[in-house]
Amino acid sequence: MDTDLVTKVERRIEEEKLADAGDVIVVAVSGGPDSVALLHVLFRLANTHQWTIVVAHVNHQFRGVESDAEADFVAELAAGLALPCEIGVIDVPAYIEEASLNGQAAAREKRYEFLHQVAEQYGAQRIALAHHADDQAETMLMRILRGTGPSGLVGMPERRREKKVELIRPFLRIYKSDIVNYCAQHEITYCKDSSNELRKYFRNRIRLDLMPMLKQYNEQLPESLNRLTDVMHAENDYLDEETDKVFRRIVTFQSNVCRLNRSDFAELHVALQRRLIKLILNCLCLERERLVFTRIERVRELMIKDQMSNQVLQVDEQIYIVREYGSIQFQTFAPDPKPYAYEIRLASNELDLPDMNAKLIYSWMPLSAYETAASSPDHNGDVFLDADQVELPLCLRSRRSGDRLEPLGLNGSKKVKDMFIDAKMPLTRREVIPLLVDASGRILWIAGFRRSKHALVGPDTERVLHMKLVLQEHT
Repeated sequence: MDTDLVTKVERRIEEEKLADAGDVIVVAVSGGPDSVALLHVLFRLANTHQWTIVVAHVNHQFRGVESDAEADFVAELAAGLALPCEIGVIDVPAYIEEASLNGQAAAREKRYEFLHQVAEQYGAQRIALAHHADDQAETMLMRILRGTGPSGLVGMPERRREKKVELIRPFLRIYKSDIVNYCAQHEITYCKDSSNELRKYFRNRIRLDLMPMLKQYNEQLPESLNRLTDVMHAENDYLDEETDKVFRRIVTFQSNVCRLNRSDFAELHVALQRRLIKLILNCLCLERERLVFTRIERVRELMIKDQMSNQVLQVDEQIYIVREYGSIQFQTFAPDPKPYAYEIRLASNELDLPDMNAKLIYSWMPLSAYETAASSPDHNGDVFLDADQVELPLCLRSRRSGDRLEPLGLNGSKKVKDMFIDAKMPLTRREVIPLLVDASGRILWIAGFRRSKHALVGPDTERVLHMKLVLQEHT
């Protein structure tokens, strides 16, 4: 068995080019059976391939004395093999509090940060991790339960470039039982991590409870899940290549802008549409893990809907999508707002405002209905006007340079710009918030913000004009 395992790992390293002759390889060793066996196997292969092996261990300080004992064990193990060893002591519990991350995410982040530091220190080309085939199967099951797409079903990669080194997983085709047998045959001692039995961790519940239960229905479940990763890996590679071709054919990319024609996008299969959106967002530096299905679908719908002409969708705090007729533009800066003006047709009762993704709802009411309506909390921010004191036609428009309002409750007038600044209103909102203006040019209302002292409803009012700005949900 021991020759079979070493030979199997060596063949896989050569086939997948996980390491080259003469490489410096940092081996992440926790002290458990998987990482200790990996170190043992790579050490046995080192002379043949002229590898330089460096041992790296992180003491996360989660388990006090037990964590310290593991660090000592790894240091002694490396010394016994005459290998350089770097021990990182990191107060992960303190970092969890500081960064507001969950325990496993914080530990992983700090562990990888340390491994990269060791790789840089020794000029290493590879960092070897001890994830095995059962880990891969558990990862697949976790992703299926949480909801994932085809790219998530690829699982953990055997090799992945990160920063200046490549992360490799030589054991990813080896099952835990083979690793434990290898350790037993070579009388290799290792540590047992008590936290592996704690069911507060999702992965542990999958391994301890769900996987054994599902194996009652399929004894070969881990193998089945791993075959699925192989199939999806090939199909994902193919779709990635096709998406790259489409990107090069229909997308114009310049540092912080990606532009394409809507008609070209609409002709693509839905699978390529989704992948192209992901690729564009990745190019504009939106992290892959934040590209959830609902976000991708919201973007896709905006791009393919026929009834829209112009619209802006803010995907994220740093990415905007601007749709103008037949053109779609993804950009990492807020679009310059364009001035707009709409005449309010009194024969209707609503006005669409695509510039701010809103609509104006308006209605007429007698004075007798006014007091009840005005006192309702549903109408906070609305405006009620004496319809006979306004000069028609009314217009709803964006702010212009020099605009002034005579605010209710204040003497004289004030620049609209200064009112926005005083209220600390964001610049992007200042340029799109609508102003209600009558035919004489008087500003009667800054929608949802302030009203003027003109056209106030009083005891002699006969007709009341009620107006409400309704923000629509982004689609």
